[in-house]
Amino acid sequence: MGWAFSGDVQVANEPRGAVASFESLASRFALEARGRWTTAVARPVNAIGLSMASGGLESEPHAHRESQLMYLVRGELICEASSALWIVPPQSALWIPASVTHRIRASAPLEGYSVFVEPGAAPSLPQDCCAVSVTPLFRELLLRLAARPALYDLDGPDARLVGVLLDELATVSIEKHRLPMPTDPRLRRLVDAMTADPAIGVTTKTWAKRIGVSERTLNRLLVEETGLSFGRWRQQLHIILAIQKLSRGAAVQSVALDLGYESASSFVTMFRKALGTSPARYMASRLAMPA
Repeated sequence: MGWAFSGDVQVANEPRGAVASFESLASRFALEARGRWTTAVARPVNAIGLSMASGGLESEPHAHRESQLMYLVRGELICEASSALWIVPPQSALWIPASVTHRIRASAPLEGYSVFVEPGAAPSLPQDCCAVSVTPLFRELLLRLAARPALYDLDGPDARLVGVLLDELATVSIEKHRLPMPTDPRLRRLVDAMTADPAIGVTTKTWAKRIGVSERTLNRLLVEETGLSFGRWRQQLHIILAIQKLSRGAAVQSVALDLGYESASSFVTMFRKALGTSPARYMASRLAMPA
């Protein structure tokens, strides 16, 4: 499937105690066309569990015939899709509609699940990529389905389990884990520079000069390509980077300094305004959930 991988991966439904190679996971898919994959099992919903004790993985851009929900129990996962960068923190998920090209990066330790939904099985689900919260009920349904055989019974309890899971999936709440990504080469240089050194405090005029445009052109291009002003885009970048660092266990004070804030309190104020809660409570609510 065009994956670069290092480390040990455990795939759900493998024999107990067995550590499957990543090629074992890839064997569960069939190539329909270049860069477009479909699950090899004919079921309305497929759930695959995956854990990684060490190393990391990175995919080439690809798409699935089915829609995909990636749910992370622990670890760190980043996905680029629909002209945006998405971070999936613990106890969150990313919804990727059918045929949307995406690219995934993840690092260990990691535990999560992918749910593949056949086109037409749930037409009311979102038509665009979105980060979503996961209810405790959906989580338990997902764990139960992932433990069932790949060729589960299409009638009886398994079919009812799938029906309830799809009903619960339709009620998920959207989270603010999206960073719009421009395509203009000049703006991509700006994105790379700001991501590499988010603490730098230069003005919009200075950034514009560095990428060879006027300040007015920089602001116009950014709004046209991302829908956000420079200030709003930089704030969303800081939110994404903060969630990433907090998920790795970094302290709030350390994150605030890394992002260039004068004090932890000013960073906490920004975070609370954006997400409705403080960084500490945000992470505690996720890490407190049963693993």
